[in-house]
Amino acid sequence: MGMNTAATTESTALRQPRILLVDDDEVNLLLTGVALRERGFTVREASGGRVALAMLADWSPDVLVLDAVMPGLDGFRTCAVLRDLPGFELLPVLMLTGLDDEVSIARAFDAGATDFFVKSHHWSLLAGRLRYLLRTADIQAELLRSRAKLARAQDLARMGSFDWRPGRGLLLEREALRVVGRGLGAPLSVVQMMRLLVPRARRAMAPMLRDVLRHSTVFDRDLTICLPDGRERILHVEAEPEFDDQGGLCGYTGILQDVTERRLIEDKIRHLANFDALTGLPNRRQLIWRAERALEQAQRLGHRCALLLIDLDRFKNINDTLGHGQGDELLCEISRRLRTCVHHCDQIADPCLDTAMLRSHRALEAVGRLGGDEFVALLPEVDSEFGAVLVGERILAAMREPVLLAGREYFVTASVGVGVFPRDGLSVVDLLRNADVAMYAAKAAGRNALQVYRPHLAGRGRERLELESALHKAVERNELVLHYQPKVHVGTSTVVAVEALMRWRRDGVLVQPSEFIPLAEETGLIVPMSEWAIAEVARQIGLWRDVHGVELSVAVNLPSRAFERSDLVDLVRSAAERHGLAPHALALEITETGLMQNLDRVIPDLHRLTQIGVAIAIDDFGTGYSSLAYLTQLPIRELKIDRSFVRELGIKRQSAAVVTAVIALARSLDLRVVAEGVETAQQRDVLLHLGCDEMQGNLFACAMSAEELVRWLPAWSPRLAEVSLP
Repeated sequence: MGMNTAATTESTALRQPRILLVDDDEVNLLLTGVALRERGFTVREASGGRVALAMLADWSPDVLVLDAVMPGLDGFRTCAVLRDLPGFELLPVLMLTGLDDEVSIARAFDAGATDFFVKSHHWSLLAGRLRYLLRTADIQAELLRSRAKLARAQDLARMGSFDWRPGRGLLLEREALRVVGRGLGAPLSVVQMMRLLVPRARRAMAPMLRDVLRHSTVFDRDLTICLPDGRERILHVEAEPEFDDQGGLCGYTGILQDVTERRLIEDKIRHLANFDALTGLPNRRQLIWRAERALEQAQRLGHRCALLLIDLDRFKNINDTLGHGQGDELLCEISRRLRTCVHHCDQIADPCLDTAMLRSHRALEAVGRLGGDEFVALLPEVDSEFGAVLVGERILAAMREPVLLAGREYFVTASVGVGVFPRDGLSVVDLLRNADVAMYAAKAAGRNALQVYRPHLAGRGRERLELESALHKAVERNELVLHYQPKVHVGTSTVVAVEALMRWRRDGVLVQPSEFIPLAEETGLIVPMSEWAIAEVARQIGLWRDVHGVELSVAVNLPSRAFERSDLVDLVRSAAERHGLAPHALALEITETGLMQNLDRVIPDLHRLTQIGVAIAIDDFGTGYSSLAYLTQLPIRELKIDRSFVRELGIKRQSAAVVTAVIALARSLDLRVVAEGVETAQQRDVLLHLGCDEMQGNLFACAMSAEELVRWLPAWSPRLAEVSLP
């Protein structure tokens, strides 16, 4: 069928129409053929019905002209056989009949003829009739193609049309029946369609339809139906009223479409837009929307609400040590615990929804993830600050339980900041900011704690911001300076080395390291500051040598983050070569904790540094963890006993035991050992008794400027007279 309709269309536009002329009268066949050729047709002749059917096996005309009365297979029978052949159902057939042969005309149409023509020699009339048939065939073919495209489109869109008329009932087209799971032989009435609805939709449908009919309005709604196989589907139904000439309602026409997949996708998009993909908790957008609604309700009803900002302590250590996969697993576990602490609501509160749809403002209560390791608990109604604190303490208690990751237990704590509406802010932005200030105050107080916002905390936050801003400019403004504290060998009265300690001269006042180094580490500024310190120490060593004739070895504290630079070794080498330093002149100190944070990456750089003559020392030894197993792999020359152990010497027996163990360990590994933070003669004497004779601390010399150190060196020896050797 498709081949013939396409050929018919082509014949009218690109070539002469092709005619198959069938007649048993040879003279009439010849005359008719000649006349049609003269009038622009391509003609083939057949002397009977069987010959014509044989020709059609390998040739397709645009029109078949059949003589009705022929011996053997006549025109009627030929036409009937033709209609049963595939592809010839719509081929135009013109039946030639006698002048008054009405019986033949009726038989021609019954056999499937398209039209008839009375035999005559009016060839122009015959040609006109044939051209009319061709145009009609083209139009019919185009209509069929359009119908096929529409049916295909409706099938792809799972859409169908319907019509309803009072008294005649509901008429569903074939595509509409397919959408509702019915075939052509199973029409549906309005009542049967109502029964397809799920019970929750059926109850509301009858009054809705009555209201639509009463006001003759458009019907536009999504309905959930249950198909015969038990599946639930969502149908979108649109129907528009039709009116008669007098303006009266005469029925409805419309479409219905299966939109189940689209709704599922929309629901998924809505969920992704409102909930965190990793934890499933409400995200920042959803939390802010809920918080805004909660504040509106609190202001209208005159009660308090609270925001709790929850930040995990040292979460970066988990990510850096175990990897992001384990970090994500930890966040999921934390989210599950938070759900148990807050009556979490999974309802999507979309801004498009009317707030009245929420059963109660308490349904806004939720715990969500702001991002990273930050969570928020929204309490839309609390009696007082105490109610919010209780929830916060419940959260802290839940966080303290060990978390199982990769078969091992880890302990993760959190810091919680609490802001209460309206006391601590009248908007979500203000409340979040103040809860954040309180949370950072909890971290500053030692972490694993809860802090309620108080106005004086905001002042601390501003001071911290100002300090951070000023620290960013400290390097470029040359505000950083280095002070130097000697390391002395008590037994030989010699200065064995000097440690460079960073100071910040801000507005003419020296800022102590404890005030700005933690901030520098947190912001990442510690890396450029350490690079500056390496260059400055190399310059100062060269200056002491060239101007004062003093040869000193100086140690620089290096943070673990500095090893993230791929050119660290080149940086140290170039600084030493620039000032012509001896290999032993420059040393680097790295804390035990910093060393263990990224050990696999640090070890290769440490080996390269020792190869160029730079000595490596482990600072604050004894305060870290798990380092003993790696000491044999590390190219270190010195262990520094942490001041926390030295401080208790002569007071706590345990401190002496730790120092004794460190000294024994250092001797067995052929390492130097230095005690730092020596403040009293008692500490010095105990250290000497235990076998440590290299020390550093205010008992011998405080940290001083480069000029002061040069003046101090000749005068320091007499102080050793106070040493009482064991």
